[in-house]
Formats: sequence, C-alpha cells, structure tokens
Amino acid sequence: MGYGLLAGAIAAEIIATTSMKYSEGFSRLWPSLITAAGYLVAFALLAQALKTLQVGTAYAIWSGVGTAAVAGIGILFLGETLSLPKVAGILLIVLGVAVLNLGGAH
Repeated sequence: MGYGLLAGAIAAEIIATTSMKYSEGFSRLWPSLITAAGYLVAFALLAQALKTLQVGTAYAIWSGVGTAAVAGIGILFLGETLSLPKVAGILLIVLGVAVLNLGGAH
C-alpha cells in the first residue's frame, strides 16, 4: 500500500512540475492550477505513504524518480539537450535510490 501511494505521489509531482513549465511563471491560469493541484496531491499522497515507509527511503525514491522522469520529459518532449553529464547525473540518482532500497537507509 505504501509503495502504491508513493507511486501516485511521484506521478502527481511529475505532472505538477511539467505543468509548471507551461505556466510561464504562473502567468497562465490552467497550467498554474494544475501545478498547484499536482503538488497538493503529491504531498498528500507522500504523507500517507510515510505512515508505512521509512522517510529517508520514501523521500529518496520520490525525489529521485521524479527528478529522473522530469529530466527525461525535458529531453524527449521539451527540446532539452542530452549530454554525457546529464546522463551521468540521472544514473547517479537512480543508483543512489537503488542503494537506499538495498539497505543503506536502515
């Protein structure tokens, strides 16, 4: 149950962050509202997930997967460049989350 809530929190955070790009500094109504609602849902679901998950592990997964996914969206759909340092950074994030899940957060 905790990981399902965490997955929902990650999805909401990805939607919120992507919408923020389209809000043009919160000057466009609908993307701004989606951003606010997405973060509200993300934090609510994360808070529920923390009832059963360790905070360090849950937050690492939430922020790491969200960061990697948003970076991927930027590259695939928003015209951001792909570089070796960017790929290395994303791989290090994924590696860090994996290490925490293998026992480093206990």
